[in-house]
Amino acid sequence: MKRLAYRLTCLAALLLLAASTCFARIESDIPPGPAFTTVPELARGFHELYAQNFSEAREIFTTWEEAHPDEPFGQVAIAASYLFEELYRQGVLTSDFFLDQKRFLNGIDGKPDSDRMKNFRGAVERARVLSKQRLKKNPKDPEGLFGLALAAGMESDAYAILEKKQLDALKRLKEANENAKALLTVEPDASDAYVALGVANYIIGSLNPGYRMALWFVSIHGDKKLGMEQLSKTADNGRYLEPFAKILLALTARREKQNALAQKLLLQLTEEFPFNPTYASEYAKAMGRPIPAEMKSTP
Repeated sequence: MKRLAYRLTCLAALLLLAASTCFARIESDIPPGPAFTTVPELARGFHELYAQNFSEAREIFTTWEEAHPDEPFGQVAIAASYLFEELYRQGVLTSDFFLDQKRFLNGIDGKPDSDRMKNFRGAVERARVLSKQRLKKNPKDPEGLFGLALAAGMESDAYAILEKKQLDALKRLKEANENAKALLTVEPDASDAYVALGVANYIIGSLNPGYRMALWFVSIHGDKKLGMEQLSKTADNGRYLEPFAKILLALTARREKQNALAQKLLLQLTEEFPFNPTYASEYAKAMGRPIPAEMKSTP
């Protein structure tokens, strides 16, 4: 009996070893997608984007997307270039906007550029289609989940801030939140996904208590502190969205009167993008210093 048990134990160990070896081989045969590895062209494009060289960034993204037409992340990057440009043109990514409670919760004055928004919507829809195609083949496909999370997150920003369609924004916010959570169950190190979660939690947590209570009954929850913690995860370990998370976290820190954190992040952005006047101007404001005349002009 003991000899039989020993043989069964050895057989089980061999089967486990074989299974783990097979799994490791399968894993190594599947290279990580562009959203989860540093692609030099995409990294260069995002650097141009955060430097506010929008046309240059878009050209890089478009060239990469044409060579990789089945990858949702190419369309995600193109959509981000249009959205980020419009947010910049409207002065959204500044403390003047974030510290104005009415504008922060209700959106910009006026209307966004119609052509830019049309191009943004087109890229978002293409990203969504490509993401869903991947998820039909594999419901846990990380690139597909990431594409849907970012597409919904960007649309939520556009609806809430630029087009002032708050109900549509909340629907997309919930969608982004759900896809980001699903992604993190299969890719726990996908730090860029925390931007969608962080924005959702912070914005909803900033609403008045009555509105938050009403949203609670439709399973839309918010927590400002948690939102900032989630933004910090991307700001600390993000791949492509790290600078975006830093500017958002810095501006929310200004709202929460966490000036030391805001100053630290804005200094980092200023040093990384020395020719971007927005970061330098925001750093001067956070430090209580006069803003140089060349930085006072509006976009």
